[in-house]
Amino acid sequence: MARAVTPARKLGFTIASWTVGLVIFFPILWTFITSFKSEGDAVAIPPLFVNFHWTLENYVLVNQRSDYLLHFWNSVVISVGSTFLALVIAIPAAWAMAFVPGKRTKDVLMWMLSTKMMPAVGVLIPIYLMFKNTGLLDTLTGLVIIMTLINLPILIWMLYTYFKEIPGEILEAARMDGADLKSEVLYILTPMAIPGIASTMLLNIILAWNEAFWTLMLTSSQAAPLTQFIASYSSPEGLFYAKLSAASTMAIAPILILGWFSQKQLVRGLTFGAVK
Repeated sequence: MARAVTPARKLGFTIASWTVGLVIFFPILWTFITSFKSEGDAVAIPPLFVNFHWTLENYVLVNQRSDYLLHFWNSVVISVGSTFLALVIAIPAAWAMAFVPGKRTKDVLMWMLSTKMMPAVGVLIPIYLMFKNTGLLDTLTGLVIIMTLINLPILIWMLYTYFKEIPGEILEAARMDGADLKSEVLYILTPMAIPGIASTMLLNIILAWNEAFWTLMLTSSQAAPLTQFIASYSSPEGLFYAKLSAASTMAIAPILILGWFSQKQLVRGLTFGAVK
């Protein structure tokens, strides 16, 4: 029997939830507000929240100085391209680990996850030299490859957990009906795991879009994504907070919109198989 929730307890949970949400969202809100300030108002003490002269000058100057559309397109190609390539590799790998008996499956999964624990700077020099010698430095192809590799362990782990929730008897029945390996993966397993695959895809797009270390280290101008676009507003003379906020707002707006419209699918996928 479910325990009744009193109005007071419900109100307390509501206030606590809104408070936590506001604390988490406040840096984004402050960045958005600062993008409409002049540089003087942006560094004013005490801080000005709404009582300042609102202006679009920062957005105009940012677009005049930098090619936003080029950086935006590079971010789209890198995030979507690396996600597609990673799924092509991760789906068969997760299928093999979930449905092909093996004593060392957990060891392999743990080894793959352990690669995410290594500081990226530890392999920066060899990867930089490999990219330089192969002509992949400052190219979209190179960034798609590196983003695929760094996010692949997470994708395989997530897909593995989703696939394990699918009864193996369904695949056995398909094999008895004459389904080959390709048909089993494409027409039976994949459709059943669509929520999990969709949430994995969305998560990988977000991770690739927000990746800063490798995009700053391996690009200069031709393949520079929006992270490079933001970093260009840091100079030896100091930070131009208003212009930096405008550039940051333009960079995070697309991924925030994507997350807002796909939140139901993301939550559905992340809880896929959690309720029996």
